This record gives sequence, C-alpha cells and structure tokens, in this order.
Amino acid sequence: MNGHLPMIGRRSLLLGLAAGAVLGSARLAFATGPGGEDRFVVVLLRGAMDGLAAVQPYGDPALAGLRGPLALPEPGQEGGVLDLGGFFGLHPRLAKLHARYEAGELLALHAVCGPTRSRSHFEAQDMLESGAEQRLSSGWLNRALAGVESDGRPVRPGIGIGGDLPLLLRGTTPVGMYAPSRPDRPDPDLYARLYELNHADPVIGPAVTEGMRARGFTERVVPREEQRNGFVRLAEQAGRILAAPGGPRVAAMDIGGWDTHQAQRGRLAPVLTALDDGLDALRISLGDAWSKTAVLVMTEFGRTARVNGNEGTDHGTGGAAFVVGGAVQGGRALADWPGLGEGRLHENRDLAPTRDLRSVAKGLLQDHLRLTPSAIARAFPESGAMEPVSGLIRT
Repeated sequence: MNGHLPMIGRRSLLLGLAAGAVLGSARLAFATGPGGEDRFVVVLLRGAMDGLAAVQPYGDPALAGLRGPLALPEPGQEGGVLDLGGFFGLHPRLAKLHARYEAGELLALHAVCGPTRSRSHFEAQDMLESGAEQRLSSGWLNRALAGVESDGRPVRPGIGIGGDLPLLLRGTTPVGMYAPSRPDRPDPDLYARLYELNHADPVIGPAVTEGMRARGFTERVVPREEQRNGFVRLAEQAGRILAAPGGPRVAAMDIGGWDTHQAQRGRLAPVLTALDDGLDALRISLGDAWSKTAVLVMTEFGRTARVNGNEGTDHGTGGAAFVVGGAVQGGRALADWPGLGEGRLHENRDLAPTRDLRSVAKGLLQDHLRLTPSAIARAFPESGAMEPVSGLIRT
C-alpha cells in the first residue's frame, strides 16, 4: 500500500463501500443561497490535481528540465497544450473548458493554494473546506449562507446527494439528503480502490485480498483509461436541480482520482476528461441559468515541480484552480507567477504559492452572491489580510 494512504477500520470500509456503490468517486450537495437567481457551484478535486500539468506554463524556460516526460508540446504541435494567451496552456484533455475560455467564460488561476502548507491530503482538504488554518466543525460555504434570508423568509433546506456531506457545506444552514438508486452491483473500479487502500492492512488485508480473488480480480488492478464516472452524471443532475424554478442555488461537488504518484500521464488523462465532460454537462443542463452561474474548481494542494522516478509527481504546494461560468469575466489566466527556475521553488521542490484561494472565494461571495462583509468574515475567520479578488464576475 502507498505510504501516504491511511489504514482504515472495518466501519470505515463499510461506509466507504456504501458511498462508493452509489456514486463512485463523486459527491454532490445543495443549499439555497441569498435571494436572486445567481448560481454558485464549488467543485473539489480530491487527491491534489497537478496544476503544472492541467495548466502548463509552457512559457517558463525551466519547465522542460523539471518535468521531463510529463511536459507536453507547446500549442499548435501534435498533442500540445491549448493556448491561454501566450504563456500558459490547458491540458488537451480539457478541450471543452478551453472552448469556455474562448467564449470568455473561463478564468485559469495559477500558483494558488489553500490556508495550509500541509502535504497531508486529509489535513489540507479539511483546511480548504473549513476556510481556516485549523479544522472547524463547519464549512466556509455553509457559514457564508448561515442566517441568509431569501425574499424575507429563511432559506429552504438544500439537498445532499451521496453517502456523506462534504465539510464545505456542514453547519447550521439546513441541508437535506438524497441518494440515487444504486446499481445492482458496484462498479468494478470500487473493488479496485478498496483493494488499493486495504490489501496491506494486517487485520483486514487478507480478507480483502481473498475476496478480490474470489471475484476474479488479480492483485494488480489497473484503472480503466476512459471511465465516465459518477461525476459526469451528478453534474448533469446538479444542473437540472439548480435550473429548476424555486430550487437551490448553491451546490458543492467533488471528484477523486487526482493522486498521481505513478504513471501520471495515463492516470491523469481519464480524470481530466471526466472533469471536462462533467463541467460541460453542468453547463448544458443549466440551460439559460448558465449565464448566471459561477463555478469554483479547486484542489487541496499542487504537486511537486519535478517528475519523480515513477514518472509521477508527489504532494506539493502551489497549484492551479478554475473559475468558469456564464457570469465569469473569463478568457484569461490570472497568476502572480513565481517562476520555476533556480531558487524560485518553494522548499526547492514545489511551485511557490502567491495567492490564497480564500481571496478567490471571498471575491466570488462578494461580487457574485453579493454577500455582506460580515457574512464573508463569518465564512473565513481570522483572514482579514486576505482581500477579496475583484474582477472575477462580469459587471
């Protein structure tokens, strides 16, 4: 088992099996926002997306030496990145997102990070969703919406879809739960993930291994290249619910599979495709409401600047994020670029972060959902130095 993954107990294994059987590696939750028709969606990429691969800084002269086999050709070449204005390029698996860039609806952010410099998935995800430098029992999005009234009435309960509500939306704002009907049998990829997490555990590992063999699995489980996972289906359903008259206006989604320590090229391509397809499915199902929508896509941290010996990348610091939607002032990349050259890397291994994602989220809450300064301060406690980023939303 990979050293960065935790041992989990029987109860956690059963809970994970129940959730995974329903949704695979994606979850979706809803809440009602302030009055008005603006929609806001947060997408969490669990596992740490490699921002240098998703949004490649092909204009940085140090890139090729650091990235080696992971560096993609420049725009215009076969298999090259999709240009974002002369310095950055989107991974070619994000072609639908690039179409949103050309339509002026995608803003790519780089050298960003969450509140912590931890390289632990679990700690960094907790801080990202808490919106603080320590884990809180509620999420920043729930706190931002707490007590907000719609048309003079308390907000309606939201709807959560999945086996577990993300921390981002936990708190005093009511959120209901709904689980779609599960298939007759879990997807084979669920078994693969359970095996990867548990086969080395001295207590439950032997039983897991024997169970896999009984179902025809070998100990070497390779993810399928082109898996249209639950994220795409959930994104499509989210768009329908958000577009409905009188329905919720805020959603939180997540998609796993971004932890690419080995063979990154092959492992990253299908999950990028799923993200690209899912965000486009959200756009299509929202219909006319897309013009009033902003989607924040973020991950707990970036990955190492240098490729490792397994043609993958390890846990890093600075990374990339996206803001996309018909309400977004896009068609550009936004970065205070620190550079990848000698002496420029954080701790001589990671992209140095120059912007806190809390500032991005604050800007969207302020200019898109038009929340008050007090509501934003409640969402992000003790973060007065993080000024909201302006200009993210069309005026």
